[in-house]
Amino acid sequence: MSWIILTAVLAAGPAPVVAEVSAAEALARLSDELQTGSLLVSRGDCLAVKIYSASALTHVAAVVVKDKKMLVYDATGGAGVRKQLLSDYIQGLRDARVHPFHPIEPLSEKQMQCFEQHLESQLGRPYAIKHHLTGSRAKGLHCSEYVTDALMAAEMLHAQNPARVSPASLVEGALESGAYRPGESLELVGDSPNPPEDQSWCAWLWFQTKECTCACCRKMRGWMFCK
Repeated sequence: MSWIILTAVLAAGPAPVVAEVSAAEALARLSDELQTGSLLVSRGDCLAVKIYSASALTHVAAVVVKDKKMLVYDATGGAGVRKQLLSDYIQGLRDARVHPFHPIEPLSEKQMQCFEQHLESQLGRPYAIKHHLTGSRAKGLHCSEYVTDALMAAEMLHAQNPARVSPASLVEGALESGAYRPGESLELVGDSPNPPEDQSWCAWLWFQTKECTCACCRKMRGWMFCK
C-alpha cells in the first residue's frame, strides 16, 4: 500500500509538476535548491525496478555539495555505484520525471562528513536488485539501499532492513519522519531534433522513420536494460 500512498502524496502535494523542462533548465532550477543530503527521486522506464519495488518510482540518488560542486551519487545497472557532477547526471535522465527532496534542517558538519564518507566508501561496487526480495545483503547494491545506508550513517533516518527499501518507501519514510520536504518536481524532455534541410516528401519520411525508430529503441532499452 505504501506506493499507493506515495503516489497520492506526489500527485496532490504542494509542488506541482513542471512540464517540458530541458536539461539546462532543470540544472538551473535544481542548482538553486540542492544541498548536501538532498535526494533526487525519478520515474523512469526500468521494468525490473518497477516489478521488484511495486512502484512507478524507479531510482534515487544522493547529493553532496562540496567546493562549489554539486555531486550526485547513485547505483545503477551497468555502471554500479558511481559519482557524477549534477550536470552530467541530468544529461543522463532522458524523458524522466524528477522529484527532489531536501532536508528540512541543514545537515551538521558531522552529519555531512558521515554522509559523504559512506557514499565515497561504496564507489565501484556492482549493482544488484534481486536481493531486494529476500532482504539479504549481497555483493552488489541497489540505489535505495545505497542511499538509505548513507542516511543511516548520518543518523538522518533508520531502516530495519535497507536491502528491502525501495525508492518509494525511502521517500515515504523521509517524509513521515519530518526530516525531508518535497521540492519542485520537474518533467525532463529531450531537445527537439533538427528537421532535414531537404524539404522533399522522401526526406521527411526518412527523418520521421528514423526518429520513431530511435525513440522506440530508447524506450525498449529503458524497459529491459534500465538505461
